[in-house]
Amino acid sequence: MRLSDDFKDEIRARIRLSDLIGRKVALKRQGREFAGLSPFKKEKTPSFFVNDEKKFYHCFASGEHGDAFDWLMKIEGLSFMEAAERLAGEAGLALPKGDPDAARKAERGKSLIEWMEAAQAFFEQSLRARSGTDARRYLESRGLSPDDWRRFGIGYAPDSRAALKDELIASGASPGDLIETGLLIAPDDGGAPYDRFRGRIMFPIRDPRGRLVAFGGRAMNKNARAKYLNSPETPIFHKGSTLYRYPEARKAAADPTSGARGLIVAEGYLDAIAFARAGLDHAVAPLGTALTEDQLTLLWRAGAEPVLCFDGDSAGRRAAGTAADRALPMLEPGRSLRFIFLPEGKDPDDLLREEGAGALRKAASDTRPLSQLLWDREAELEPLDDPDRRAGFRRRLRALLSRIANPDVREEYKRDFDARLEAMFGGARRSGGWKKRDAVPGPTGELKRAASGGTAPAPARLLLLAAIEYPEIAEDHAETLASMGFGALDSLRDAVLDACSSGEVADEGGLRAALMNRGHTEVLRRLGSDLGPMRAALGGVEASRALRDRAWTRLADTYMERSGLRAKRSELRTRLQEEIGRGDSDGLRRLVEAQRRTGARGGET
Repeated sequence: MRLSDDFKDEIRARIRLSDLIGRKVALKRQGREFAGLSPFKKEKTPSFFVNDEKKFYHCFASGEHGDAFDWLMKIEGLSFMEAAERLAGEAGLALPKGDPDAARKAERGKSLIEWMEAAQAFFEQSLRARSGTDARRYLESRGLSPDDWRRFGIGYAPDSRAALKDELIASGASPGDLIETGLLIAPDDGGAPYDRFRGRIMFPIRDPRGRLVAFGGRAMNKNARAKYLNSPETPIFHKGSTLYRYPEARKAAADPTSGARGLIVAEGYLDAIAFARAGLDHAVAPLGTALTEDQLTLLWRAGAEPVLCFDGDSAGRRAAGTAADRALPMLEPGRSLRFIFLPEGKDPDDLLREEGAGALRKAASDTRPLSQLLWDREAELEPLDDPDRRAGFRRRLRALLSRIANPDVREEYKRDFDARLEAMFGGARRSGGWKKRDAVPGPTGELKRAASGGTAPAPARLLLLAAIEYPEIAEDHAETLASMGFGALDSLRDAVLDACSSGEVADEGGLRAALMNRGHTEVLRRLGSDLGPMRAALGGVEASRALRDRAWTRLADTYMERSGLRAKRSELRTRLQEEIGRGDSDGLRRLVEAQRRTGARGGET
């Protein structure tokens, strides 16, 4: 059986050559290529190179050169069809059965793509014509210049039922061709076909091989039934297997200067364009639906850690959770997801226009790992203030673990969740029971060890973070905070107490702003990854002030009991009262300092 060139090209587009060859040869990135020692000839310095973008390898030592098919035939001695069967399986494709019409279908696909390209030329021309005046004004109001229109292939479909049809039929297309591409709609009543896209700004959609296979159109009329309209499923377009701007983004991510470990996934066309305009050209967008398994596979072919960007509102969190759930069974070592949550009510395009490219790039760098997103979602479902709810929380975590197919990944997630549970509740699961042990730093937001002290235990981090997030805790429990040890975070604890005593909490920006002004911005940023566990430990995001206060007090008492601080604190309180009664300010100052030192030592036990 002879495979069509289109089918072979599809396999090459889906297989990352460096991954395939990397199973046999140790490769290291050098610029746009990967280099390694020749598998064909003994050598001491690398002369073997793999280029993912061009989809070939070349060995200067032996002169061997080829693609994925050649590699398997040369290294494993497979026939061409055996290599094709292996590669098609990895690419998620079925080898075509003997089909006498295969060549005809391939040629038909090429013809349809040619009409799509002709439609693109018409849309771009229409944007610059008189009929595109309103569309141009709209694009300019969104900050898109004529150079951007050209760069991203943006066009305009006139508000007419026959403008595109008349243009392409005059160029030789048949109505049947244009219906098959999805450019025309054939009415059920047998009437004349008409243009699918009317009065819309048009965005070209290309498949992983770079072929123009579909369009997305944004309505100019606010009363349109659908704000965005995509091409329908056609012989050349499958929505669930395509991502907007994927070929361009994959090429940008392969550039070693990009620093990208994966593509950025925005929610819409203009959002992906906003990232590109901000210098992050490795951004894509799904086509109006949740990410599919095929789209996730595409993302992982372009990098190990795609970053999914969502609005920070409840809808954005739900969409992120859906993507996380879909990814769990597909996780493998070195293949995960990260997440960005923008300020509520802001999308990437808003952020770029209102605050500039720097703000969008900064937001894109503040990513959250998949494990953190899953933990936060489950922890915030309900207050964890009684045993039944905590048991439900653990059951939900176990259910998530059961969905991870890869055993190594599943075990690492289990370790991560166990450490977080220990940080929150003070115990880790051990063969059917709970075994008490010393508190250990949790896996989230691990802080750099300060020169003057150790890293704060995880329960202490949660207590201090709660006092920062809810300043009333710091004000009501200042004495308790002063007596506790926070290791490397002692200076931050002192800054919290000083800001509260000086009244800075009431100033604009509150306690957090006061701490940033005192030089604690970086440590606050690192502590940010512990916000989810902290809120859960205090009863959840909806907890009342009284509930938070009670939960904080219980957590503080438990931590001090385990740290051996309670007895020392009682003794020091008695001595403090004696010094206050005598009016000895110097003695009082020494005791306060001793109290803080005692807390610091307790925090390092």
